[in-house]
Amino acid sequence: MIHTPICEKIGIQYPIFQGGMAHIADGVLAAAVSNAGGLGIITAMSGSSDHLREQIAIAKANTDKPFGVNVMLMSPNADEVADILAEERVAVVTTGAGDPSKYMEKWQQAGVLVIPVVASVSMAKLVERSGACAVIAEGGESGGHVGETTTMALVPQVCDAVSVPVIAAGGIADGRGVAAAFMLGAQGVQLGTRFLLAKECSVHQNYKDKILKATDISTIVTGKRLGHPVRSLKTAFSRNYAKAEYSNISDDDLENLAVGALRLAVKDGDDKKGCFLAGQIAGMLHKEQTAAEIIQEVFAETETILNGAKQWVK
Repeated sequence: MIHTPICEKIGIQYPIFQGGMAHIADGVLAAAVSNAGGLGIITAMSGSSDHLREQIAIAKANTDKPFGVNVMLMSPNADEVADILAEERVAVVTTGAGDPSKYMEKWQQAGVLVIPVVASVSMAKLVERSGACAVIAEGGESGGHVGETTTMALVPQVCDAVSVPVIAAGGIADGRGVAAAFMLGAQGVQLGTRFLLAKECSVHQNYKDKILKATDISTIVTGKRLGHPVRSLKTAFSRNYAKAEYSNISDDDLENLAVGALRLAVKDGDDKKGCFLAGQIAGMLHKEQTAAEIIQEVFAETETILNGAKQWVK
């Protein structure tokens, strides 16, 4: 079985995190991933503080294994969420879209491990100085909010720049991606899009069907004009948004075009108005499985590839 130091640090069986996907990653999915030996992660971006506490309670009721919560630091309620996570003493907090330094002492005093998502070497260095116990280096192949640098280029540079463990994310869906991440210096991986097809994932069936029908060119990046690019599937919404982005529409009106679009995709499966976030590896996915089946399959593939490498490289 594949085991790395990050497993010991967190108390998980396999070095795999489930992405904290907004409006998607709930307590049921997080518990299923954690029970399967990975690190399940709840999103703090799906509603009120009461809703977050409810999802944490659901996860605690369904697993005795470690799980985490993802916080988008640009959120207006980030301060309140930070307090909740300290009070609930969740095992791990992952952060995105900002610098978590102001919350580090609070979380560390509560015994919470902080693992920020970074899209650059400079941010990786900054959060390491602030006390992060590891970093998630996420390339632009991922779904949702993305950076400019690809996973292949970002991960080894982050590994060279910091002394804490690095988790690779973006464009990873199977054992080949995991093996590649290890070769780049990562101690583990984070998967988002593949877990959309977990049977425990509550997204609308239309969302899952779109992932199952995706090809290698089925995603698009929008939002660069506003400074926060997002990768999603090509749909009526994303194509119209892309056209608007290069029109004379004001930035405020452009921002408003996307309000509620992700929720329409997740909850209603709305083909016309919904924004279906997904990574570039969507075209590799062809079946729904339980979270346990996903993790077991991924690491069985990884072991086969690593053990058989001499077949291809002599």
